[in-house]
Amino acid sequence: MSHRPSSGLAAVSSALLAMNRQMEVRDVLKTIVASARELLDAEYAALGVPDDHGGFAQFVVDGISEEQWRAIGPLPRQHGILAAMLAKAEPERLADVRQDPRFGGWPAAHPEMSDFIGLPVRDGDETLAALFLANKRCPRPTGRCGFTEDDEELLALLAQHAAIALTNARLYERSRELTIAEERSRLAHELHDAVSQKLFSLRLTAQAAAALVDRDPGRAKDELQQVAALAAEAADELRAAVVELRPAALDEDGLVHTLRTQIQVMDRAHTARVTFDSTGVRALPAAQEEAVLRVAQEALHNALRHSGAQLVTVSLTRGGPGGTGSGPGGTGGAGARLTVTDDGTGFDPGTVRRAGRHLGLVSMRDRAAGVGGTLTVTSAPGHGTTIEMEVPGG
Repeated sequence: MSHRPSSGLAAVSSALLAMNRQMEVRDVLKTIVASARELLDAEYAALGVPDDHGGFAQFVVDGISEEQWRAIGPLPRQHGILAAMLAKAEPERLADVRQDPRFGGWPAAHPEMSDFIGLPVRDGDETLAALFLANKRCPRPTGRCGFTEDDEELLALLAQHAAIALTNARLYERSRELTIAEERSRLAHELHDAVSQKLFSLRLTAQAAAALVDRDPGRAKDELQQVAALAAEAADELRAAVVELRPAALDEDGLVHTLRTQIQVMDRAHTARVTFDSTGVRALPAAQEEAVLRVAQEALHNALRHSGAQLVTVSLTRGGPGGTGSGPGGTGGAGARLTVTDDGTGFDPGTVRRAGRHLGLVSMRDRAAGVGGTLTVTSAPGHGTTIEMEVPGG
């Protein structure tokens, strides 16, 4: 497409980069639709991901307000033009979709559409989605424009890259699900080991108290006090495990609220004081928010269960001016900095390999690097530990 102006090529390049920057499937779908509508200068754009039951598992639109979309009603079924897009590999370009014999009409609140172009988003023989655009904007006050052969070529190019971006996002989400499953399995083992040990000690101590209650009431009283202490420790372990096993409501509540809620529960569940402070943090991309949350959870786990800390402070602040989001093409956000500090026993950085395995530092560094961030660990015997994670702007 050498006949396209350089500004058009720049727009294509920007759209492709935007698609491949996203990690979440829903974000990728939205970016594909918005990019297609902007590149082809269409009034409306939509993308549907088919399910296995004749409908759409997801359907994303651009150019229609939330109020209009709610008024339109349920997601469409795979019929008419929509079904044709899923069944064939080539683009479909129509001067007026309403005149096509496959057209079945719109719902009452659906906007009126005429000229139409659509094609499937395919990965090999698999149809991942179908992309549709309608109502090409016309630069002249009167007359019809319609979609052109150039538009068709451009949409085909976009669909090829959309397939790559969508496949990568799906792989990322599956990988994340596996990671979450592994973490839940690890927590379940820890819960079993810790609580089982506490309950076993609790049972033996209670039996000893029962045996001593008649012949040595003083010792029996001491044993019963130990029973109470062990029961409290077991309750702490259970509460902490429940907090970590409960899915974080990042999508609904955001990172700051989710962290604050979990830390409040941990503060109540443990004898150590746990505090949280947040200043000036803007919303981050979903992948970054999840990485920050998981690192915070791991660092808190270490501080509360291994360091003997009496005070753990967690802060989440806006990152420095060097965040990548502040440059051209960024969103202007400066990222975020997470800091978890405890006054516990600390460790010798010279033994970082052994400590890294024990404290999950390798996993935390991998999480930070996976979203373009960094992780710094500062510690010394008897001087506590500080873990700092910084992620760039989105």
